[in-house]
Amino acid sequence: MSLYLVAAVSAVVGYLLGRSAACQTADALAVTTPHPSRSMRDLRETAERLREQIAKLTGQLAAAERTLERLETTRETVLELATEDGAPPPEPLPPGYRETLALFEQNGDGLRARDVCRALGTEPRHTEGMRAKLKRLINRGILTEPGLFTFTQSAPATPETDSS
Repeated sequence: MSLYLVAAVSAVVGYLLGRSAACQTADALAVTTPHPSRSMRDLRETAERLREQIAKLTGQLAAAERTLERLETTRETVLELATEDGAPPPEPLPPGYRETLALFEQNGDGLRARDVCRALGTEPRHTEGMRAKLKRLINRGILTEPGLFTFTQSAPATPETDSS
């Protein structure tokens, strides 16, 4: 409610109660208006905290932008190197595949679809969906299936040496 509305309502109530409007308005202003020095001090403290937060967030933003620039440069370099051999650039993996591949990098023995689901914290009912995802990675040449329902990371391609 605005200060003037409070003063007007207060004056009407004061009139009805028999008090003068001037006394009632003064009472209303005293109740609704905080002490000026305390209010200014609180505002200054709030402003200082906000400045500190802005400085911290500005630093985090600058760090994130530097990381993004490095990643973009790395991506461009990898794509250039891939096209030098005449091979088409690799297609980016859909979301969720990086975590799956990280599991295979940590475990060299091979994993079953059920083990991947457990490690990623998904429900057992998603095992068949995970198996389909792993099969798609086999089709891309990223994983192999050496045993029945066991998946491993495929060996990196080694350049052929000229023996002549």
